[in-house]
Parts: sequence; structure tokens; C-alpha cells
Amino acid sequence: MEKKAKKWQMPSAYTILFFLIIVVAILTWIIPAGEYATTKAGNIIAGTYKARASSPQGIWDVFLAPINGMVGTDITEGSISVSLFILVIGGFLGVVNKTKALDDGISSTVRKYQGKEKALIPILMILFAIGGSTYGMGEETIAFYPILIPVMISVGYDSITAISLALIGSQVGCLASTVNPFATGVASQTINISPGDGLIPRFILLIIVTGISIVYVMHYADKVKKDPSKSVVFERRQKDLEEFNMEDRSVGEKLTKKQKSVLWLFALTFVVMITSLIPWSSLNPGWTFFYSFTKWLTNIPFIGALIGKDLAPLGTWYFTEITTLFFMMSVVIMFVFRMKESDYISAFMGGMTEFISVAIIVAVARGIQVIMNNGYITATVLHAGETGLQNLSAGVFIVLTYIFYIPMSFLIPSTSGLAAATMGIMGPLGKFSGVDGSLVITAYQSASGLVNLITPTSGIVMGALAIGHVDIVKWWKYMWKLVAILFVVIAVFLVICSMFK
Repeated sequence: MEKKAKKWQMPSAYTILFFLIIVVAILTWIIPAGEYATTKAGNIIAGTYKARASSPQGIWDVFLAPINGMVGTDITEGSISVSLFILVIGGFLGVVNKTKALDDGISSTVRKYQGKEKALIPILMILFAIGGSTYGMGEETIAFYPILIPVMISVGYDSITAISLALIGSQVGCLASTVNPFATGVASQTINISPGDGLIPRFILLIIVTGISIVYVMHYADKVKKDPSKSVVFERRQKDLEEFNMEDRSVGEKLTKKQKSVLWLFALTFVVMITSLIPWSSLNPGWTFFYSFTKWLTNIPFIGALIGKDLAPLGTWYFTEITTLFFMMSVVIMFVFRMKESDYISAFMGGMTEFISVAIIVAVARGIQVIMNNGYITATVLHAGETGLQNLSAGVFIVLTYIFYIPMSFLIPSTSGLAAATMGIMGPLGKFSGVDGSLVITAYQSASGLVNLITPTSGIVMGALAIGHVDIVKWWKYMWKLVAILFVVIAVFLVICSMFK
């Protein structure tokens, strides 16, 4: 009997990251050790590098690295705060999803615009982009394709158009993440800056890339409607018309009053988070409204004590505070929706369970930094970068960083894993060329988001294409122009941002 050849499968992100820990541990036996002088805040001082005794890392250190990556060491901050935040936001989303407010909200929007489906393209893409930019919406889009594909096909568009609404919409949102905890949050915590740093440029980028994507999709949709043979998947058109028959489909239930309240609370939570992360007094020393308001509120007799004397002013929050916010708002939603205690616990714990893999991958990735720091080769690598980057302008550095992250995003598909694994080096390197850490984060997010529009290693991409019966090669044929346009626009945007110190 003839044996079937085993099909090669891409290793998981855990395996790739653990392999990198081993590689870095081997490098601690080869690369000379060194260290920099640092400021009181822990920032390295350029030009102060000096050699020191080597500290090679062994087998025990390799297996200890992911553990220390979570809890931290004397010289490497652990990922526990961001991992806990990821788990709690997972619980929050689990509670929101239990109410079906998000699903029925999208369905309600589709129903409202029946007969005016062209208007759905910009509206839905903007909604999905906001979701991607704020909380990393991705896998959640899978639920919408069975609704969107029949609607788009029935009015003369095709499955590619329908997939584009949610897939391109959410992923360009992730590309220009404003406060996405799985990208912006992890990367910011790795280099010890607030996720609010660089928020305004990222918001501008979000508007630009979302606008370009909407125009691209609408142009394609118009072309298909005028001449169906222009569809990239025209050969499947008849099958799609038969399979995705709108008469057999329900567009979802109408939103209840309780669901509408949940949506308002959901939006309010992210508004408060964004407001809390913007360093208002750093932008303008006169913007002390939140300081004054918090001081007044907490000093009111009884009321101040009831709310909590330790309440931090908006604009000064970090992971502890925003984790508390999402936990508190999940409880508020439970009461507003009149959810049973048992249902709340089940939904919250179920939501956390879905994000355990992300929380752990951050710790494993941080293990790379632990090995480098404990082996004292981080400073040596930075010194090599400092020497090599001496004559590079900020614009050249940021574009090279952007290009560097494109193949890295294929190697490590997890955005949070990629940030935790590399930002500890790339962030400080930027300082040698006068590039702010927040802009390095923007370059990393942009590259990761661009790759996640087309990579076959993404469950989001492959899941969407499977539902729509679209071959990955057809998707590439449709996407290559948009990816090329976005690549150039982002590179130019990064260069312009690097000019403003």
C-alpha cells in the first residue's frame, strides 16, 4: 500500500517563538556582552556603551524565559499587566457577544439599507474599521459573511465585494490601530510608553487607509454591477446565485431596547479608554480639566470615598486602569441587560478562554527579550544598530523598519507575539535616528496589517474565503493593486511623520 506524503504545515506561533528563544540563547554564547548607562526613567543614553563579562544562557534559562516573560525580572518587565488586560477584554467581549448586540446591530444596519446596498459599502467598512482599530476585530467578522454575501450577490455585486466589506474593513482598521490592545497595547507596554502616544497620527492614518479602501471596493463593485463578467469569481456566479439565495436567509432580529443600551455602553467604554490614554497635559500644559475634575470629585464628602479616592484622572491611565474599566463595564452591561449571574460568569469566562492563547503568546514572545537582557547582548545589538544608523535620516530608518516588519509578519502572524518579540529592540533603535517609539509602533502595525490582508497563514483570511468559495489566488488577483497603493501611501505617511519631532 502506497503511503501518502505528509503535507508540510506551518508551525504554530508558539513553536516559532520558542525556537527563536533557543536561537537567541545560542547567540548569548557568541555575541559579546555589553551594557549602556541609563537615565532614572530607564532610557538608554547614546554613546555610553561598554563591554562587560559574558553571561551565556543555558537549557534551564530557555525554559525559564517564558515564565519570566510573564512575571518579569529585575531587568525585564513582565507581560502580566498586558496579558491580564487581554484576558479581561476577552471577558468583556464575551459578555457583549452574549447579548448579540453587535451581531444584531450589523444585521439591523443591513436591513435598514435594503434597496440602497451601495450605501452599505462605506457605512459597513467604516464600522468594521473602527472595530479593527479599537479592539482588533478579526475573527468576529466570520459571523457576518453568511449575511453579507447573499445581500451583495442579490443586488448585482459578487462574493468578493461582500468579503471586502468585513475583511478589508476590519484589517485596515487593525493596520491603523489607534488603541488596539493586541497591537498598540502590547507594543507600547514593551517599550514603556502610553498606548495614547502617537494616537493622533494613527487616527489620521486610519482615515486615509479606510478612505482609500472604500474607494477601491466601490470602484470594483460598480464595475461588477455594470458588467458581471468583470467579476474575479465570475465562473462561480450562477452557483453563488443558487447557493446564497436571499429568500432562504434571515437578516437577523431587530435590536431590542436592552441591546441598544448595550451598544451605547460598548461605545462609551472605548470612548473613555481612548480619552484616558491621551496625555492631555503633555499635548498642552493648560489642558488640566481632567485633573481638576477628578480632584473635585474625589474630595466631595462621602461621594468621593464612595467612588474611590484612588481614581486617576483621564489622560494618566495605563493598563491597570483600563483593565479595571473593562471589568467594571462588563458588570454594568450585565445589570443593564438583566443577565443572570450564571450567564454573566459563563460569558465572561468563555470570553477569557478565547483569549488565553493571545495572553500566553505575549509572555512567550517576551521570553526572547528576557534571554537577550539576561545574556547582556541587547546592548551589543543596539550598539551595532547605533553605529550602523549614525548616518541614516529618520525618514530612511522608519521606512526600513516598515519593510523589515513585512517578512517578520509572515514569520510571526500573531500581532501581539510580533510586538512582544521585536519591539524591545526596534523601539530603542529608533531613538538613535531620532524616531519616536510611537512611530516605530505605527510602522510595525502598518506592516502587520498589510500582510494580514492577504496572508494564507491567517485564519481570518482563509475563513472568509472559504465561506465565500473564493480561491486565495483569486483574492490576490483582486487585492494586489490595493496592497501596492497602501504600501506606498503608508511609506510616504511614515516619512512625513518622521519629520515632526
